[in-house]
Amino acid sequence: MRLRFYKYQGTGNDFILIDNRNELLPRSNPELYGAWCDRRFGIGADGLILLQNKEGYDFEMVYFNSDGRESTMCGNGGRCIVQFAHDRGLIEDETRFLAVDGPHDARIEKGIVSLHMQDVQGVESIGADFYLNTGSPHYVQFTNSDVGSIDLTTVAKSIRYNDRFAKEGTNVNLVEAKDHCLEVRTYERGVEDETYSCGTGVTAVALVNHICSENGSYRQAIHTPGGDLAVSLTKTGEGSFSDVWLHGPATFVFEGELVYP
Repeated sequence: MRLRFYKYQGTGNDFILIDNRNELLPRSNPELYGAWCDRRFGIGADGLILLQNKEGYDFEMVYFNSDGRESTMCGNGGRCIVQFAHDRGLIEDETRFLAVDGPHDARIEKGIVSLHMQDVQGVESIGADFYLNTGSPHYVQFTNSDVGSIDLTTVAKSIRYNDRFAKEGTNVNLVEAKDHCLEVRTYERGVEDETYSCGTGVTAVALVNHICSENGSYRQAIHTPGGDLAVSLTKTGEGSFSDVWLHGPATFVFEGELVYP
C-alpha cells in the first residue's frame, strides 16, 4: 500500500506530516515511525505528525519524536500542521485544534503562522538556571559566552541525563542575550541531539527572560540556527504567564509516497 506524506519545516525544525483522517496508521508504531524519521535510511525528520479527526475541533495533532515515540507538545510542529491543514484545504486562516497538552488556537497572516501556547504557572529556579513546562519540559541556561561556540551536546547531556531528569528527560536550551534579540540553541530529548529550532523551547526562553519584568505584555525576538521566531506574552504574576503566542514561518518542502506494509 502506498501512503502519501508531506515534509514541512519551521525554522529548520522539520517534520513528516501525514493526513490520517482515515485512521490507516495506528496511534503507536515506534519502530516504523522512527525508521521513517531516520536521516540515513528513511525520509529524515525531527518528528512525525499525524493529522486526525477530532469532534469539536478542526483536527487533532498527534506528535512523535524522531525516536518514533509519541511525545509532548511541539510548538514548531504545531505551526507546521496548521500550515499543512491550510494547504490541504481543511481550514482557512484561523483554526482551533487539539494536541496532547490541550486545545490550541492558531492563525495564518502574511506567511507567518501564530500558535497560541498554554498558560504557564510557575517557573522553578535551579541555581542560576530555570526549569518550566511550556507544553514540553525545558531547562534554560543563560550564558555570557558566544552560544554558537559552546559544545551544546556535552553540556545538555550532563543535564538531560542527570539524576533528576534521566528517567523522563528534559529539553535543554542555551541562551545568549544580544541587544534586543536572544540567540538560542536547543538540545531535544527524543531526538537526543541539537535541532535547528524548538518552538516550546524558544517559548520557555522568552518567558524566563521576562521573569523579572513588570507585569504586562511583551514581544520577544528569538534567533535560532534555523531562523527567526518571536514570542508574545503577558506576564500576570511571579512566574505566571498568559496569552502566550509563538510566531514564525512554516514551509512546505516536498511530498512523496511511502510503501506501508
